[in-house]
Amino acid sequence: MDKQNFFSDMQAKINQALENSPAKDIEKNVKAMMSQGFSKLDLVTREEFDIQAQVLAKTRAKLEELEARVAQLEAK
Repeated sequence: MDKQNFFSDMQAKINQALENSPAKDIEKNVKAMMSQGFSKLDLVTREEFDIQAQVLAKTRAKLEELEARVAQLEAK
């Protein structure tokens, strides 16, 4: 058996052992628990957050503009 076949065979056996190990089940269970926990939280995606930040910035600019107009009209 040459080196290449030896390492390929060894890698295949290691991969098979990992697939059949309890670690794989633990990883799946942890991912499922985390997904379930995150679904219970009131979280938003980064995209949704950025969109709302833009809306807020536009709203603040409009508010400042309207406050300036009200102040100008009250001065008259």
